[in-house]
Amino acid sequence: MNSSHAYLSGLFSLDGRVALVTGGSSGIGRAVTGALARAGARVVVVARRPEELAATVEELTGAGCRAAWVSGDLGSREGVRAAAEEAAAVFGEPDILVNSAGINLRPPMAEVDEDVWDTTMAVNLEAPFLLGRRFGPGMAERGFGRIIHITSQQAHRAFVQSGVYGVSKGALESLARSQAEAWSPYGVTVNTLVPGFVMTPLNTRLSADPERVAALAARTMTGRNGLAEDFEGAAVFLASRASAYVTGQSIFVDGGFSVH
Repeated sequence: MNSSHAYLSGLFSLDGRVALVTGGSSGIGRAVTGALARAGARVVVVARRPEELAATVEELTGAGCRAAWVSGDLGSREGVRAAAEEAAAVFGEPDILVNSAGINLRPPMAEVDEDVWDTTMAVNLEAPFLLGRRFGPGMAERGFGRIIHITSQQAHRAFVQSGVYGVSKGALESLARSQAEAWSPYGVTVNTLVPGFVMTPLNTRLSADPERVAALAARTMTGRNGLAEDFEGAAVFLASRASAYVTGQSIFVDGGFSVH
């Protein structure tokens, strides 16, 4: 190994690490899963649909990575707990936790009822809280941990009917700061990746409107909307030794959308 490869490997390699990625079988979560696995981590993917999970893991194991999947319901406390234990039994307790699973119910605000509120908060906010409570203290005891949340522009600004979705994502960024305050003294960093508009299954409704898609691209500085693979480098950075002094931060991966 030449000196540059050794340097980069020392800084960014995830060899020997175990990662758990929720929502890791589609969209941004799938891109992050692939990046962490290819950087050397053993990755367990937790999501709902067995077909998508199996396809994701098959692709990674075919590329020589170590990966497994757990089908779980992150919309209930019991489901989260069961999925967490099943996932931790595969490769051991995770060093890296990525909360990418999300639900996108956005009726007009006047039509938001308790069911929409409860369902959104359960998946987008409570599941990350419960998983953090389950795995964060262990990371702190071992002296290394990385928790990465995926949020949204709507944690910071209202548009396209932010509704309860925006509320949940704003709260998730606050949760990240609280977790960082608690565990960063012990080597656990907690950060958030904030996407712009990304062409993923979660945004199917908006993606179907060419005029809206073009208008959103025009709001960026790069002149295009995001792609899932735009998150690979940021995820590896936040999961690796390289980010040891970065914590409690919301890092925008949005082509300049938020500052334009």
